[in-house]
Amino acid sequence: MKKAIVLLSGGQDSTTCLFWALKQFNKVLAVGFDYGQKHRQELVQAQKIAHLAKVEYKIFNLKGLLGGSSLTDHAKDHNEPHTKNNNLPASFTAGRNALFLTLAASFGYEQGIQNFVIGTCQTDYSGYPDCRQEFIGSQIKTLSLALETEIKIYTPLMFLTKAQTWKMAQDLGCFDIVRDYSMTDYNGDLTKNEWGYGVNNNPATALRVKGFEEAKAAGWI
Repeated sequence: MKKAIVLLSGGQDSTTCLFWALKQFNKVLAVGFDYGQKHRQELVQAQKIAHLAKVEYKIFNLKGLLGGSSLTDHAKDHNEPHTKNNNLPASFTAGRNALFLTLAASFGYEQGIQNFVIGTCQTDYSGYPDCRQEFIGSQIKTLSLALETEIKIYTPLMFLTKAQTWKMAQDLGCFDIVRDYSMTDYNGDLTKNEWGYGVNNNPATALRVKGFEEAKAAGWI
């Protein structure tokens, strides 16, 4: 029986990946992480999405383990450069995806699951180095060595634009769920729009809106 764990934040990308995984695997579990993020509303949305998808959802409490970004320090501006590296956005949270994948792999080991799905993307993203294919490849090798098993990490969105991600949601039959339930906005704003929740005043929402408009113009949605 092919089983997989999806890292489900409750955002557009991970929600799309959840429904992709449901087409690829016989059994799917989902995990999320509460690390004190400003947009914790994403986890509330993730629970609703997992319920709609009839998928078991587990949230790990990581409060206090990650910091230094505008996602965890509510006084910082999402639209500014990172204080430690001006080449990175303020929302970069050091070690986040490495920690998430390690915890998911550890949890999966006890469940007898070696397949993991994450919504990282290097084509149309916010500039995070831990969203690159090179990083994912390194994690596959590291976790396989650490657990002495063959770990596989799937990244269905890695080389897609945000517009193409909207198209994928349409093709998978989950467009309405992605639009009406997922939370991408870095402030967790519940203002409802044609493209979903949020206010277009932060990088994550700007990408979502731009992708939606492009997908709509292309006739994909």
